[in-house]
Amino acid sequence: MYITSGTSALLRRASHSSSSRAGKRVFSSLSKKPASPSPNSNSSHSVGNQQTRSLSYLSAARWSHGVDWKSPASLASQIRISSAFSDTLLHRKIATMASENAFKGIFTSLPKPGGGEFGKFYSLPALNDPRIDKLPYSIRILLESAIRNCDGFQVTKADVEKIIDWEKNSPNQVEIPFKPARVLLQDFTGVPVVVDLACMRNAMNKLGGDSDKINPLVPVDLVIDHSVQVDIARTENAVKENQKLEFERNKERFAFLKWGSNAFQNMLVVPPGSGIVHQVNLEYLARVVFNNEGLLYPDSVVGTDSHTTMIDGLGVAGWGVGGIEAEAAMLGQPMSMVLPGVVGFKLSGKLLDGVTATDLVLTVTQILRKHGVVGKFVEFYGAGVGEISLADRATIANMSPEYGATMGFFPVDKVTLQYLKLTGRSDETVSMIEAYLRANNMFVDYSEPQQERVYSSYLHLDLGDVVPCVSGPKRPHDRVPLKDMKDDWHSCLDSKVGFKGFAVPKETQEKVVKFLFKGEEPAELKHGSVVIAAITSCTNTSNPSVMLGAGLVAKKACELGLKVKPWVKTSLAPGSGVATKYLQESGLQKYLNEQGFNIVGYGCTTCIGNSGDLEKTVGDAITENDIVAAAVLSGNRNFEGRVHPLTRANYLASPPLVVAYAIAGTVNIDFDKEPIGVSKDGKDVYFRDIWPSNEEVAEVVQNSVLPEMFKSTYKAITTGNPVWNELAVAAEKLYSWDPTSTYIHEPPYFEGMTMDPPGPHGVKDAYCLLNFGNSITTDHISPAGSINRDSPAAKYLMERGVDSRQFNSYGSRRGNDEIMARGTFANIRILNKLLNGEVGPKTIHIPSGEKLTVFDAAMVTLSLSQKYKSAGQDTIILAGDEYGSGSSRDWAAKGPMLLGVKAVIAKSFERIHRSNLVGMGIVPLCFKSGEDADTLGLTGHERYTIDLPSSVSDIRPGQDINVKTDTGKQFTCTVRFDTEVELAYFNHGGILQYVIRQLAAKQ
Repeated sequence: MYITSGTSALLRRASHSSSSRAGKRVFSSLSKKPASPSPNSNSSHSVGNQQTRSLSYLSAARWSHGVDWKSPASLASQIRISSAFSDTLLHRKIATMASENAFKGIFTSLPKPGGGEFGKFYSLPALNDPRIDKLPYSIRILLESAIRNCDGFQVTKADVEKIIDWEKNSPNQVEIPFKPARVLLQDFTGVPVVVDLACMRNAMNKLGGDSDKINPLVPVDLVIDHSVQVDIARTENAVKENQKLEFERNKERFAFLKWGSNAFQNMLVVPPGSGIVHQVNLEYLARVVFNNEGLLYPDSVVGTDSHTTMIDGLGVAGWGVGGIEAEAAMLGQPMSMVLPGVVGFKLSGKLLDGVTATDLVLTVTQILRKHGVVGKFVEFYGAGVGEISLADRATIANMSPEYGATMGFFPVDKVTLQYLKLTGRSDETVSMIEAYLRANNMFVDYSEPQQERVYSSYLHLDLGDVVPCVSGPKRPHDRVPLKDMKDDWHSCLDSKVGFKGFAVPKETQEKVVKFLFKGEEPAELKHGSVVIAAITSCTNTSNPSVMLGAGLVAKKACELGLKVKPWVKTSLAPGSGVATKYLQESGLQKYLNEQGFNIVGYGCTTCIGNSGDLEKTVGDAITENDIVAAAVLSGNRNFEGRVHPLTRANYLASPPLVVAYAIAGTVNIDFDKEPIGVSKDGKDVYFRDIWPSNEEVAEVVQNSVLPEMFKSTYKAITTGNPVWNELAVAAEKLYSWDPTSTYIHEPPYFEGMTMDPPGPHGVKDAYCLLNFGNSITTDHISPAGSINRDSPAAKYLMERGVDSRQFNSYGSRRGNDEIMARGTFANIRILNKLLNGEVGPKTIHIPSGEKLTVFDAAMVTLSLSQKYKSAGQDTIILAGDEYGSGSSRDWAAKGPMLLGVKAVIAKSFERIHRSNLVGMGIVPLCFKSGEDADTLGLTGHERYTIDLPSSVSDIRPGQDINVKTDTGKQFTCTVRFDTEVELAYFNHGGILQYVIRQLAAKQ
């Protein structure tokens, strides 16, 4: 059954409203009718065809800007629906919905300039409330959603009033509901989402409910971009070879995702080789304004990747959530969120010559980290915003997770509209978007006087103050101006091990390791030698100015006779086929190829740790001589152990700087004073000799980036990948779990589940499984990267006959809870205080004093003693500031839950991770201000009792809770259930259990 977003919203309201029995009958009868194509559908395929959800069979009309790029036909009018609705009936349904809405009085028509109407919408100006005029644009999107979805149950008039009175309420942790218009997934996080949905269907069956209730009720797009690895580089056939290996490793996962696209309604999977999810979203998937059969409303999206925020640069409200939150949103549950504060960030001036968007975003990241924006929106405004391109805005918005904000939002303006036309949206569609946003006071026109808006706090940056820079060597917000890089590098060598230190003895800092590359070519490495140089990541590969700038650097270097050393692993992974087209059109790709930056694939690659192996002689030279080797990448994350196990220093840089550092071969260089190489005529070549001017970059962008490139790329995307199309999948709605599979496994979340919620759980006499300091990221917690051959996960695989060459990555095995539990806290760089300074994925089993892997300490019964979970003993985790920062990974919460962790006590939590802990039934608690484990004298060898009330009605969001230890120490913590809805989730044992019981109870 195919349901348009607008139609499904109407049917949902009918089926979910306790007062709409007639609506329930309509929904029931519609569900029983044989499906037939919509009168407005351009497709002639049978709805009953099991293949219709595959991209190879789905027409381009699935998307908001349609097959015919000159046609303004809306998304909803182009896709199949569950019954042969006529336009009249659909409009009648919209009118009925409006009549039931408490704000029906502001439901009005949006006229077309030439006559007729674009559709109807809920008008914010019609409320005649002066408070709305001062609201940040990002808050207006929340307000419109609340008004449009106001049904008196999931969203009430009181919720709307809370948002209108944002200025007063935002400092007070006020809870509001939010219903995003759609959900975005990538394959690493998408596989466990589909696994959970399949598992929920089974659980619903066991409870006697209708398993078909488990279906996405909003559009869901899943882009497979996280699986390709840089196995092959620096060759013309790298794309083909890497894709071949990608399918060999991931065939089972890909088949499972294809099954999901067939089995679940409203879900579409974009096959491998298409691009990076956020770039595809920016260039193609984003609607900006939805027009669903005449109902107009702003686009909004939540995604299971923290960099979903990239779409904020297009004026679409979007942010990352955990997989479990996304699943609830798919199933029609409103997202419960705290009404956020909004930091107003004013931009003025212009960027200086030679300064890139990457330099700007690294500067912004540092400023915002210092200001403190966790849990807040950041909204950019001022004349300087009009001076930066849409791609530059998207770069800034993309790194919201790195500066800690929920969103980095740029309201729609004329630059946005120009970008929409550039990327192939039709003129009439763009006209509709502009008309709607202007009519609803959501459009910024910098040529007109600006209405003063109120923000929670204010920041300002003169773009002329931004200088070229990099960030590193271990965190994205540790910005280093390029002119200071050499001094900073030596400081890092001298300093003790930490975020800015490697503790390399003075006498060994200048050592040179000579070896034969591939056993043939003389080569050498030093501390700071670049061994990986990767143009990668949605942060930059969506930006033509920096991509073509990299090509210009390569061209100038080639013309001077400079060349990257062969032992530097270079790679270029565009975020979409559009980048390939304009690099080829400009003639610059051939120069990148000459420098070793051949295209290796279309996916995240090195940015997420899929950098592939280093050549063996290079790896041996590093490990045998304890070299602090460097990676330079145009990514957004550089946490230690993420990019590659052998690169301890990892620097984020613009694509042109990636090429420059690859040519230099080291980060231990002062680009202002030292030559980057020697030309073919024997002269020193300096950085300034190969660096393009802004005018050079602008000229090649103007001549090479063309609308037709976007149109042809995304028209072709719907034909899919030939290998993908050949994947055969079963047609059953319930998944047939294979108990021998090491990729897809039915998780135990719903074992023994009944219709009665289990209620809150306290924590009694718990042992400390791990004791952490500050900045423990989801990269430390969640299984990621390659599977170490000595790990519990490797042992599990080998016991099942999997050869080490077929281990694949943890990310590729996220659909198997057995492996993911064994990989939780398996990061080789994790620092656990219980180990007294030793780095690695182990801990002390407190009762026995044994040093074990975290999994073994938590789960396994050995001959000497019973370990925690098998002995029925609770465990907790102690942590410092920013626990769970980094990517939104639901396994960072699922894994600890499966290991038996009942609570985490930290100084502070990253927003998404705290929410995910609650969603998995783990209690998040914060030390009081000025206190932490060290100040309280806690070593982690104590046993902990957390006194939670036994009834959920006795727990309040943000309540103080007493914690006792067996040593007599007591202290007070704040329980971080931030909303009443989160308390409901906790009462049910988790968000998924809550959703199942809610859906089962409504039948």
